[in-house]
Amino acid sequence: MPTEARISTLETRHAALDRRISDEGQRPAPDTQALSRLKLEKLRLKEELEKLRHQTH
Repeated sequence: MPTEARISTLETRHAALDRRISDEGQRPAPDTQALSRLKLEKLRLKEELEKLRHQTH
């Protein structure tokens, strides 16, 4: 997959995770384990995005 396409895919996944984290956090009784997993996955995506962006510049 070309780098720009990979970046676009990761950005889409990152935004979706952000929405899921927000939705979970707004529940009356948020699942803290699920929130932790989602936040960790979002962080991993962000790190991969930064790495790819750095490689393209």
